[in-house]
Amino acid sequence: MVNLLNFAIELISIMFVGHVSELALSGVSMATSFSSVSGIGLVMGMASALDTFCGQSYGAGQHGMLGIHVQKAMLVLIILCIPISIIWANTKSILILFGQDHEISTEAGRYAQLIIPYLFASSVLQCHTRFLQTQNIGVPMMLSSGVATALHAALCWALVLKYDLGSRGAAISNCISYWVNVLILALYIKFSPKCSQTWTGFSVKAFHDIPSFLKLAIPSAVMVCLELWSFELMVLLSGRLPNPKLQTSVLSICVNTASTIWMIPFGLSGAISTRVSNELGAGNPWSARLAVRVVVVAAIIEGILVATLMIMIRNVWGHVYSNNVQVIRQVGFMLPILAASNFLDGLQGVVSGIVRGCGWQKMGAFINLGSYYVVGVPSAIVLAFALHLEVKGLWLGIICALVVQVLGLMIITVRIDWKKEARITSERVNNLGQTSIERVNNSFI
Repeated sequence: MVNLLNFAIELISIMFVGHVSELALSGVSMATSFSSVSGIGLVMGMASALDTFCGQSYGAGQHGMLGIHVQKAMLVLIILCIPISIIWANTKSILILFGQDHEISTEAGRYAQLIIPYLFASSVLQCHTRFLQTQNIGVPMMLSSGVATALHAALCWALVLKYDLGSRGAAISNCISYWVNVLILALYIKFSPKCSQTWTGFSVKAFHDIPSFLKLAIPSAVMVCLELWSFELMVLLSGRLPNPKLQTSVLSICVNTASTIWMIPFGLSGAISTRVSNELGAGNPWSARLAVRVVVVAAIIEGILVATLMIMIRNVWGHVYSNNVQVIRQVGFMLPILAASNFLDGLQGVVSGIVRGCGWQKMGAFINLGSYYVVGVPSAIVLAFALHLEVKGLWLGIICALVVQVLGLMIITVRIDWKKEARITSERVNNLGQTSIERVNNSFI
């Protein structure tokens, strides 16, 4: 629910803007895709290293280290947001340089500049969410996300439709909603008794041993970005197809629909990452293995149910985003293909969570590289442009990548030696804790 509600903020923006004009929908969708490629995916990936660090520290009983890890992550991510902001400020020029439609690029550039404050909010929110998630604290996050999403819907209605601000209103609403969510969670972490042992205030320890954090955070970012970039690349490629406004609108709706549904297995992914890291940190390898079996079965059941629902609503779903008859018809044709891809994407999502819980992000990054850029993207280009399948070809290429990715990650999971992983985790957690203590003592002396 937390993941779904947070993602709904972007989704609501696109829905409201889609009823303003086709150009506004294409521009905001392009800007959302570009921001995901150039910033949000990188931030999300770097923050996902906390799944390993915080989860394993909490399982090992080193509660005080959670706050240190989170502060270290926030420091790194806020610094990272500065060059990303410069890129976002020049979105229009970059999109035109890559051959995108001038009108769409202008609209996208205006939107991207206005959502720069959202980038910093998203970075802090990712850290807060993982800090609470690895302690199995879910309800406060869900309530906070619910408040932010409800506020966002009201703001979008007021700014986009009532005051006729269009995409500018959606961008302003995004920034306000995300910062409200950050503020609520920050107050909860500061004053809640549940976080009294894990958050003891800001500490100089956060500035120590940053390379150890980057050593895991960079492969984590690569693992997430390689997958995310391939999906967003499909939207950018759609701008080179005949009738780019129609094709971009249809594919962006498909990407946003797929991303929305993926929030369900992404939640399972976060849960299994927490369970595996907690159990390995506590030295319980067989409990970790049992959790893996449970989540794989849950992902299969969820995938079948969601795919069935998508096929049932295929002829009405397009109305949510647009009033254009062609867009609605094309979206209806694409949903059965989306249903197949989301089933596979759900499986890879939970297995990726297992990989993060074990700290195997580097191996996951290599699998994602081969799946999407050796198999998926080339297949999509051939199917879409050489065989003239257009949007259908782009998405079928993604399905090819998902098949390879799921097989690769499943092979890794089956071959995990859980006793060995528990021993490695114990050594990692103890070394990190000891290193932090030694550095602080040396600085004091």
